[in-house]
Amino acid sequence: MRGNIDRRTLLDTAAAAAVGAVVVAAACLASSPGALDVLLVAAGSLALAAHRRAPRVVLVVTTLCMFGYAVHAHPGSWVALPVVVAVHAAARNGHRAQAVAAGALFLLGYTVVLLVSVPGVQDTVERVLLLLGWFLCAGVTGLIDKNWQAYLRQTEQRALDAERTREETALRRAGEERLRIARELHDSLTHSISIVKLQAGVAVHLARKRGTEVEPALLAIQEASGEAMRELRSTLEVLRTDVVDPGTGLDRMDELAGRARAAGIALAVVVEGDVRALPADVDGAAYRIVQEALTNVARHADRAGTSVRITYADTVLVVTVDDDGPCLPGAAVTPGTGLTGMRERVTALGGTLETAPRERRGFSVRAELPLEPRRATG
Repeated sequence: MRGNIDRRTLLDTAAAAAVGAVVVAAACLASSPGALDVLLVAAGSLALAAHRRAPRVVLVVTTLCMFGYAVHAHPGSWVALPVVVAVHAAARNGHRAQAVAAGALFLLGYTVVLLVSVPGVQDTVERVLLLLGWFLCAGVTGLIDKNWQAYLRQTEQRALDAERTREETALRRAGEERLRIARELHDSLTHSISIVKLQAGVAVHLARKRGTEVEPALLAIQEASGEAMRELRSTLEVLRTDVVDPGTGLDRMDELAGRARAAGIALAVVVEGDVRALPADVDGAAYRIVQEALTNVARHADRAGTSVRITYADTVLVVTVDDDGPCLPGAAVTPGTGLTGMRERVTALGGTLETAPRERRGFSVRAELPLEPRRATG
């Protein structure tokens, strides 16, 4: 926006200088103008550079300067060129009455000058009629330019309104789609997970009632199904309200680690750096990355020993999950839904994700999520 304003200012100044140069050149061809004549022409012409910001002031200054030059030097009709430009600018900016008044006064004063200085009446009439045509053209073109600018603004506003309408329609359809997905998830998954949780609870209750030891895997199923229900409710709430779930973040890391250990994963969690509050989207993404990585360990790495390292740096949060699974160095890894979802989360936050087999054996997931630099405290 600032560049457009500066460019228009330069163009207006160049145009005003060109008008002044034309008038000075005409004056030099007609006679030898004095210093006062050049000063009046320069002031009246260069004032045109400000016609966008102060069209009425420019109209008054240009008219007075050029009329003063006409009285002093008795030039030809070309003396009215800067005044014609000022009349056009005033009419274009909506000051039609002032433009008509300035043009009429200059034309009347110049007629008196011609009657005094030019002996032939016919020559005076021809010049006056010529100037009258110039001023009429300037006023008409100014009004046309004004109407054209108004039409362009209306067209632009209609385009903006149409774009806003399309965005509102897209948002409404997205909201409807979120509600539809929420209903589908609720109707399909909620029932199935509830059955799993119920059956696991019954099995645990019967085992304890008979006095037998409850299998750790059964307890893990009971805990995981309960957590799945909570996660599903949070997801449904997000879909219905489009609000980030504040309960899914690294503050629940201990709970997540406990479930992983209950599922048979030998897990070590290390937190490095200055632990501090994180933005909700970064906090949630980091939690989901660790959660998905541990799920992959349970499904594909035979519950191998795993380490989770969370590093709080100045401008980045680094999340690393390394396992000692059966994946060999250089093995081809086909990204599934989990790894693809991780990459989408990290990319959406402007971070980087590296997923590859480790040098000896196992698999490594490393995510770097950008953070705002910490402010220095006194």
